[in-house]
Amino acid sequence: MPLIEKSTYKAEGFWRKNSHLSTIFGTRYKKYPVPNYTREKISTDDGDFLNLDWRYQTDKKKLVILFHGLEGDSKRTYLNSCSDYFYDKGYNVLAWNHRGCGGEINQTLRLYHHGVIDDVDRIVSKAIQEKFEAIYLIGYSMGGALIVNYLGAYKVPEPVKAASVFSIPISLKSCSDTLKVFPNTIYLNNFRKTLVPKFQKKAIQFPGKLNEEMIPKIKSFDEIDEYFTAPLHGYTSKEEYYHKASPATVLDQVTIPTLIVNAANDPFLGEECYPKDRFKAYNHIYFEVPKHGGHCAFPLKNNLNSWAEIRAFEFLKDY
Repeated sequence: MPLIEKSTYKAEGFWRKNSHLSTIFGTRYKKYPVPNYTREKISTDDGDFLNLDWRYQTDKKKLVILFHGLEGDSKRTYLNSCSDYFYDKGYNVLAWNHRGCGGEINQTLRLYHHGVIDDVDRIVSKAIQEKFEAIYLIGYSMGGALIVNYLGAYKVPEPVKAASVFSIPISLKSCSDTLKVFPNTIYLNNFRKTLVPKFQKKAIQFPGKLNEEMIPKIKSFDEIDEYFTAPLHGYTSKEEYYHKASPATVLDQVTIPTLIVNAANDPFLGEECYPKDRFKAYNHIYFEVPKHGGHCAFPLKNNLNSWAEIRAFEFLKDY
């Protein structure tokens, strides 16, 4: 049962079935208004901060925590529609920004990456301190990978009931290799537009701590992860980072109900992000592979919501 043989997502029309058109529309051209959040900045125990965006109901029974993807923020379109969908169904909502995201550079040398689960623990601990009775986690792409890595590495607190993640890089190396192949290379170019200025700001903040010579030479995720992600975060190499920060290493340790959805035509994900045989043995993780959906897209005809938040609610409401 944990391997879901038939997905409920049905893409209608040519562009919704096309991996690149659906992905680009969902992440760049689709517009969904930003919810009316209340911003809270919390300090971390290592001298940094995290920006949290809240939406409160009159009670604190249920909270959904939303995780954005690489170079995203709490106000990305896919989070906005998800936030509204769950808020309208009575959930409190917390959309948080990873370090250095959301337009405000953070204070320490470290930034964020697929293995920063200590910040996930900080966010979950904050939600528990706020006395929410039931907590649910929803993540997209890197945000989804963070959730799975957290669930597999930490003893999950009792208030955390279940999780639902979409378009996640189960194998980071597989994704890095996939994004080197044209036309997938167009996505790296988009990431470079924000990552390069971010590294430049870090170089000004911390002179001599970054490989400044490599900043303008970034051509693939290999350079990003070998010269920046790995050394800034305590890994000896990109290979060690790819191994240790890949959800594939902790899937066996996940102990709460978790839905993983990766579209078969996702242009970010390589073959190793679809280990179907592994999921046949799991009791807690459910793996669903729609034929279409692109990356963090899953568009629906005549509907501002995506199928992702609808599917997430369908799964999480039972826990």
